Amino acid sequence: MTVTLEVSDGVGTIRLDRPPMNALDVATQDRLRELAEEASRRDDVRAVVLYGGEKVFAAGADIKEMQAMDHAAMVLRSKALQDSFTAVARIPKPVVAAVTGYALGGGCELALCADFRIAGENAKLGQPEILLGLIPGAGGTQRLARLVGPAKAKDLIFTGRHVKAEEALTMGLVDRVVPAAEVYEQAHAWAAKLAKGPVLALRAAKEAVDAGLETDIDTGLTIERTWFAGLFATEDRERGMRSFVEEGPGKAKFL
Repeated sequence: MTVTLEVSDGVGTIRLDRPPMNALDVATQDRLRELAEEASRRDDVRAVVLYGGEKVFAAGADIKEMQAMDHAAMVLRSKALQDSFTAVARIPKPVVAAVTGYALGGGCELALCADFRIAGENAKLGQPEILLGLIPGAGGTQRLARLVGPAKAKDLIFTGRHVKAEEALTMGLVDRVVPAAEVYEQAHAWAAKLAKGPVLALRAAKEAVDAGLETDIDTGLTIERTWFAGLFATEDRERGMRSFVEEGPGKAKFL
């Protein structure tokens, strides 16, 4: 399998495994979508880590495979390509990308689908599609601009340049930089901590933020208000408030 899902301590690790560079060919894209949908459904998966291994996250699309496609073929394929990444972005649970080595093109776009990105000191990220006479096609023009702002996104997309971990941190492309050997451990620890939290409240928080970014402030506030009120019908809300009153803040244990 080019992509696998392993679960421990409530954390599902979606692991890319297509040596040597985890090139994202059609089969890998389709498998990624399948496992993202599985992680979304499974009750024993409460948070997710995206990981490409110790040496590389994903160096991009399979260029040889893409070179063989003409316009008609890519018209048919491009929606499925985007759908595979959107399935990851829409996992209704916290998702962290553990980025080592190269995260270029589709690899960078996959990292953009996470809620949080932990990068190794050896990480290099970028959208080099322009050097192929193309633009990003798996969400890069949209998610990158929303994350770092249009000017920084255009810099990366127009030039195709790679940025090292520290520059990526400065521009907001990644959220934490750690020694390369610690990337997966720290990503799993972050996910495991959130896996112990209230499932519905975390889902609500993610949807409220993500959906709110796509609309005007009044609609966003309506989304927030609807989720906020709805959580008052949940056992987790009862458990959390009861624990706060009886034991003090931060001591609730959620099922």
